[in-house]
Amino acid sequence: KLLPHQKNDFIEIFKIMNGLPVTVRLLDPPLHEFLPKNESEIQDVSNSLELPVKEVESRINELHEHNPMLGHRGCRLGISFPEIYEMQCRAIFEALIECKNKKHKSIIPEIMIPLVSTEAEIKIMKNLVVRIADKVQKENKIKLNYLVGTMIELPRAAIKAKDIAKHADFFSFGTNDLTQTTFGISRDDSGKFLNDYIENKIFEIDPFVSIDEGVGDLIEIATIRGRKQNNKIKLGICGEHGGDPKSIHFCSKIGLDYVSCSPYRVPVA
Repeated sequence: KLLPHQKNDFIEIFKIMNGLPVTVRLLDPPLHEFLPKNESEIQDVSNSLELPVKEVESRINELHEHNPMLGHRGCRLGISFPEIYEMQCRAIFEALIECKNKKHKSIIPEIMIPLVSTEAEIKIMKNLVVRIADKVQKENKIKLNYLVGTMIELPRAAIKAKDIAKHADFFSFGTNDLTQTTFGISRDDSGKFLNDYIENKIFEIDPFVSIDEGVGDLIEIATIRGRKQNNKIKLGICGEHGGDPKSIHFCSKIGLDYVSCSPYRVPVA
C-alpha cells in the first residue's frame, strides 16, 4: 500500500532536483515512532486493519524497546523486515523509470543504508538493492544507473571502514549519531549536564555543535581506511555539524568530498 505513495514522492523529488545528486536514506527510525500512542489512535488502526484492538495492542507491546535509538532500527529493520527496504527500492527505481520515460533530466540515485556496523550487514543490504534493481530493469527492459552506500554513524563502522568500503560507493558520516555513540551521550538528554561540562572545561564546546577531536579521529580513520580499499569512494558528512564553520574546515582538511546540513544553517556555514 505504501509503494505508490513512495514512488510519487520520489518522482517529485527527482523532477525538482533536475539532474542534481539525490541521496535516499532507507528507513532508519525505530518502528515505535510510527505506532499509535493513545486509545483513539489504536482504535483507528484497529478499524483500518480490521483487527481486534487487543491484537493491535499486543503487537505494539512486542515492538516496544527500552532504548530504541540503539535498538531495532536502520539496517536491522531491513534484515528483520526486508519487504520494507524492497518496497522502498522498487519505488526509487520505478520513479526513475517514469522520469526517464517523461524525458526529465536523468539522475543517478544514491541509495544509503543506515546504521551499518558490520561488513555482513552492508553485503546483505546491497544484495537486496541489486536484486530489486535487476528485477525492475528486467520487467521494464531498461538499464538503470544507481549507487549504493552507507551511513557511518557507529564507532565500529568507522574502525572497520576498510571492510565496509568493499561494498560501498560512498560513505556519509552521520555525525549526530556518531557523536552520541562515541561519547555514550543521548543528544536529547544532554542539555541536563552539558552546560556544567562546558563551565568546568571538560568540554570546550558542545560536541553536538562542533565535531569533537575523538569523533574527528574516527572520521579520519574511516576516511583513510575506506579510500585504501576503494580509491573512488565518495565521502562526506551529514548532520548539524555540516553547518558549523570549524567542522567544515576539519572536513576539508582531511579531504572529504562534501558536507551536508539543514537548509537554515547554510548561511552560517
